[in-house]
Amino acid sequence: MVNSCLVLLLSSLISFSILALSQQLDGFTYTRFNKPNNNINLSGVAKITQNGFIQLTNETSRLMGHAFYSSPLQFKNSTTSTALSFSTCFALAIVPEYPKLGGHGLAFTISQSNDFSTALPSQYLGLLNATDVGNFSNHIFAVEFDTVQDFEFGDINDNHVGININSLRSNMSETSGYYNDDMVKQDLNLKCGKVILAWVEYDSVRKLVNVTLSTTSRKPKLPVLSYHIDLSPFLKEHMYVGFSASTGLLASSHYVFGWSFKLNGEAEFLDLDSLPSLPGPKKKHTGLILGVSIMVVIFVLIVILVAIYLVKRFKNADVIEPWELEVGPHRYSYQELKQATRGFKDSELLGAGGFGKVYKGVLQNPNIQIAVKRISHESKQGLREFVSEISSIGRLRHRNLVQLVGWCRRRGDLLLVYDFMPNGSLDNFLFEKPRMVLTWEQRFKIIKGVASGLLYLHEGYEQIVVHRDVKASNVLLDGELNGRLGDFGLARLYEHGSNPGTTRVVGTLGYLAPELPRTGRATEKSDVFAFGALLLEVVCGRRPIESKAGPEDLVLVDMVWNKWREGKILDVIDKRLKGEFNESEVLIVLKLGLMCSNNEALSRPSMRQVMSYLEGEADMPDAPMAPGDYNGGFGFDENECLHSLASSRGHTCLVNGNVDGTFVSVSTAPLSCLFTDELPR
Repeated sequence: MVNSCLVLLLSSLISFSILALSQQLDGFTYTRFNKPNNNINLSGVAKITQNGFIQLTNETSRLMGHAFYSSPLQFKNSTTSTALSFSTCFALAIVPEYPKLGGHGLAFTISQSNDFSTALPSQYLGLLNATDVGNFSNHIFAVEFDTVQDFEFGDINDNHVGININSLRSNMSETSGYYNDDMVKQDLNLKCGKVILAWVEYDSVRKLVNVTLSTTSRKPKLPVLSYHIDLSPFLKEHMYVGFSASTGLLASSHYVFGWSFKLNGEAEFLDLDSLPSLPGPKKKHTGLILGVSIMVVIFVLIVILVAIYLVKRFKNADVIEPWELEVGPHRYSYQELKQATRGFKDSELLGAGGFGKVYKGVLQNPNIQIAVKRISHESKQGLREFVSEISSIGRLRHRNLVQLVGWCRRRGDLLLVYDFMPNGSLDNFLFEKPRMVLTWEQRFKIIKGVASGLLYLHEGYEQIVVHRDVKASNVLLDGELNGRLGDFGLARLYEHGSNPGTTRVVGTLGYLAPELPRTGRATEKSDVFAFGALLLEVVCGRRPIESKAGPEDLVLVDMVWNKWREGKILDVIDKRLKGEFNESEVLIVLKLGLMCSNNEALSRPSMRQVMSYLEGEADMPDAPMAPGDYNGGFGFDENECLHSLASSRGHTCLVNGNVDGTFVSVSTAPLSCLFTDELPR
């Protein structure tokens, strides 16, 4: 009898413990994380501060940190194997090392494991690595708060919220923001360094995930992101829940100040006023003040020494070295150009590019208008090589090239003097809201002018000049709307009959010939490819890659080719022409655009052939060849499929810097200076 009672009592205690444990694991709330037995498991560089908040990462590059609830929760019904509804609310903050430059992001995560020892930092957010991204066996559901645009995973920008399943490529993402009481979306910068309240909720009945953001304790009525999905196939019965963050080449401190979670219910409300405060500047101490004072004194002494050095250097600023006298273009004095631009006033500023600012100027003798580009360049050795390049390109003479008429060097400053083009660049007359609508006659004249200039560069000069950046923004228009090709900042020169050397791939997205990434050799044929994109731009009045267009119209050459095959080629002509154009000339230009856009360099015409077609000296083929086809000539097979560069490589661009592709740079600056490839940019 006694044994039976003991067994009954023991069974009751076990049942009560299991019930209590299950009730405990249904949810939790943290307004401070520094309490004893907090059930938070930390890894990486994550830590709980004395103030009671979690710091996942600090301002150190390429680190990751994790904070997970120590016990797994039951996320699926054990009988039906369907995912349960859940709701979570948490307060986060991202404080970048450098303002406006995030690195890399934070993610609320549901995972089958809280061991992330094989994960990587940077764009992997401390969750996955390069080999397991996208594997169904990962069983990871994450909501990322991403502050770096990573092109590998198709990020929409560097300030977005995304829903990720088993991958870092978001199933759905949206620019960070929140909806006010008037249901109008307000922008919210994740890198603002302020506390942000976030809600992540899953409704198992409606199969809907909602993500809501707010800068106050009040929850907006509309979520910033909603995604319909059944999580049952992706979640296991028991999963861990928590946060992961990482830094890349640049770093950010990622914080979590409070957290509530609930299964089959609504997470507990978090009042921002009751949570720990965002860490502020450290308190100043006497020793620190003394140290800073000493540093200030040392700094003042250094400034005085530097000032003495600069004064001595200024006295010798007008000394011209013998090698400078050998340069071809005219050498202007600094005072002469300063006077011409009225002291380089902002009112005379025409624009700013990647290597300097361009000012409008008027020379006194002779009285002519000029454009002066001011470049800062400190390397004396690089400057000598640069001036040598000016000596070569400065001798180019053609009516359809923007003429480099002179230059000036003053200490570390380099100034280039060009012909002034009063009508600016061609792109201002083609895209968005143009300054005026160019007639077809004006467009055709511009096309022939640029073609003539390219023919001169390829065949008419003592060396072969490959421009490497032919595009609408680098075609400038004079007072009579004649097209002149400018910006020789990326140009390469080599002797006739010789092979061009390999160099790093530079250019502008949408104009890069497909062979460039493979060979690294820029040739006349790569200029012809870019010229083909320019031809289609002028006729269609849109850019080679239009991000706002639909999938079928995204890439211009694809759209033109498809319309050609459908017999609707006239549909691509710029509607602003209102049907007023010479149809035969338009068809010639469109055919040439497709011929020049061929993937195979040998299938593209030379600029001499292009000029013959434009001048009517040679007959055009009846129909162009598909841009993706190659049969050694300019044939046509309408049964072939189109595989153009823009389709397969339309987003290829030059990656400079770190190997993970965090920073992407493509030359898009108008009127780029004439730097050689050996010089830093």
